[in-house]
Amino acid sequence: MERAAKIARTALFTAMVAAFGMSHAAHAQSDREQALEARVAELERLVNALLSQQQHTETQIEEVKAVQAQQPAPTPAGKAPIQNITLAPAALPGTTVKLGGFIKADFMATRTGDGQLADSAVGRALYLPSQTPVGGESSSVDYDAHAKFSRFNVGIDSVTEAGNKLGAFFEVDFFGNALGNQNATNTYGTTVRHAYMYWNSWLAGQTWSNLMDLSALPEAVDFLGPTDGLLFVRQTQLRYTSGGFSVALENPETTLIGVGASDRGALPDLTMRYGWKGDWGTFGVGAILRQLRVDRTSGSDSEFAGGVTLGGKWVLSANDDLRYQFTVGEGINRYIGLAITADAALDAAGDLDSIGAMAGYVGWRHVFNSRLRSNVIYARSDYDNDAALTGLGVTKSVQSLRANIFYSPLPKIDVGAELMFGKRELESGADGDITRLQFTTKYSF
Repeated sequence: MERAAKIARTALFTAMVAAFGMSHAAHAQSDREQALEARVAELERLVNALLSQQQHTETQIEEVKAVQAQQPAPTPAGKAPIQNITLAPAALPGTTVKLGGFIKADFMATRTGDGQLADSAVGRALYLPSQTPVGGESSSVDYDAHAKFSRFNVGIDSVTEAGNKLGAFFEVDFFGNALGNQNATNTYGTTVRHAYMYWNSWLAGQTWSNLMDLSALPEAVDFLGPTDGLLFVRQTQLRYTSGGFSVALENPETTLIGVGASDRGALPDLTMRYGWKGDWGTFGVGAILRQLRVDRTSGSDSEFAGGVTLGGKWVLSANDDLRYQFTVGEGINRYIGLAITADAALDAAGDLDSIGAMAGYVGWRHVFNSRLRSNVIYARSDYDNDAALTGLGVTKSVQSLRANIFYSPLPKIDVGAELMFGKRELESGADGDITRLQFTTKYSF
């Protein structure tokens, strides 16, 4: 500002001197003297205007600096805000909000070889091995279409000035009980998939069981895919993670042959997992220890059960990988294949007798190009039932084989087709099969 003022004063002085010299040389010419005086006055006005504008500009700069000083702290590295004003005004400075999910529509043609799936059966919407009919007549082809598995989620992430990480995640889909019918509305209830918070190494809330390995899950058109041999549970837990190691206390539930579920456990399920990853893929091992418990008129009975699992993804080449999982245990059947069978049976005295299980799957994925890929997946699980306690009508084994292809014409859009054949065998030796051709469209955001 001082430099501008000095320049303006110099210009004014020079102009005045020039004007004075000119007027002195022609003092007799009054009209010229008046013209020069007018010019001097105009020049003085312009200089004053320049000084005023300079002062106004500096005032605006100071006001902008004051406003910026009142703004929230800069967003931590790697966390780009979506707008200048946060979506969560009560959140910590630097908090990011992430919205996501997908719209998924499924179209299925199903034929069962030994009975008919009920109209309201869950197995009409996804592959549920425990519902494969056994002992009936071959059905005709049933066609179903729905968009129940579409989902929406919100993620909140914050980093404090001290470097502490905290946040939350919430996700829903629309696979709840029917609120309408297929005549007109096809309305289904909203269901909670995930609802948890985290701070640094701790997590509390509902999410995938710590026993699961999501990196080993093959891509399928069906909701799950290798359901027969897959560990799959979402439940509330308290989890601690450090590097590749994680341990959790999870919600307990005992399932019993012929009885249903027993929510009488005094201890949470304890799960532990350790994982490795690299350019070669991923590999993880997990274990579970749990208490099975049932109450009866004469008292209660409980026993400990547990199992181990291993699996991961093996990168074969730039275009191929294998995804696999193998699980073995006693009394852990609630965790396998959406509870294909129960954890235990009751003997004549009402005491618990756990049921052993062996389950697994393998899936080969091949990428043809950036838009086209396919998967071939085989899954199976076998159960060690004591027929004297369980009877002959319980599931002895289930298995399925599926092949699919996915095409992505645009980023975030997937179109897929899958052919699946499944088989269920009872302890009596009777069996049943299911064949399904399924198409899907999905837009992720």
